[in-house]
Amino acid sequence: MSAWDAWIGREDVRTDRIDHALVARWLATFDRCAIGDATVPQGLHWCICVSDAATAQLGPDGHPVRDDSPQSFLPPVPLPRRMWASSKVDFYAPLKLGEAVTRTSRIQSITEKSGGSGQLLFVDVAHETFGEAGIAVREVQSIVYREAAAPDADLSPPENDVGSFDAEGWNTHRILVPTEPLLFRFSALTFNSHRIHYDLPYTQGQERYRGLVVHGPLTATLLLDLARREFGDNALAHFSYRGLSPAICGEALHLVMRGSGNEIEMAAFAADGRQVTAATAQRKQPNV
Repeated sequence: MSAWDAWIGREDVRTDRIDHALVARWLATFDRCAIGDATVPQGLHWCICVSDAATAQLGPDGHPVRDDSPQSFLPPVPLPRRMWASSKVDFYAPLKLGEAVTRTSRIQSITEKSGGSGQLLFVDVAHETFGEAGIAVREVQSIVYREAAAPDADLSPPENDVGSFDAEGWNTHRILVPTEPLLFRFSALTFNSHRIHYDLPYTQGQERYRGLVVHGPLTATLLLDLARREFGDNALAHFSYRGLSPAICGEALHLVMRGSGNEIEMAAFAADGRQVTAATAQRKQPNV
């Protein structure tokens, strides 16, 4: 029996409305034009029904403090470092401008593991987002908690001046440099106050990253946009991604895609060839 079994099944329900201002800010963040109809782009669901913890309730890392009270959705894991490890997303119907939405989140599983970097604890959270016509998005998100970094630990990821990314074998290739304003705007859209995305002294001194860290769902959103550029808006039925290594602000990010038919492989690589994200997607079947 795990010490965290009492948290499995715990639910959190939030409501929101997809207003024009939110969509306009999202589009501005990604230098995009609006879709021609009333639907909103895939990926915007990460910006609705977000946590609204008071500033006084934030911990040293910027995330809401976790405790053993009934009000604490996530368990009070003693491991201090938190990362969004992966997501599996099913898109059932496009969300629409102006509609009211409800998101139900449920703790699906909690798993303890030991890895090369020490103790790890994975929390899988199932999210179901409903628009006015029914379910629109179902996602299983995996959050990983890790031990504190040693004060003298090498900065991660290590610099590599030897390797380089080779786009051979990929059908689609886009290069983008995530900037501080992009990270700031995405943090604002998602109401994410994790300090590794904006506080460089904390990021290097406490969590021992080489630079500000690009949000996992920001990289995922950029991959969704890569698919949109090829197939159009709201073209995917399923999207899964897994973080493999931190992407660092100010460093080139190579977004790539390949595949035939409805099965698609996507990835993000650093300029030195280090893989940042692995992803797969499935296109929607055409209406018969």
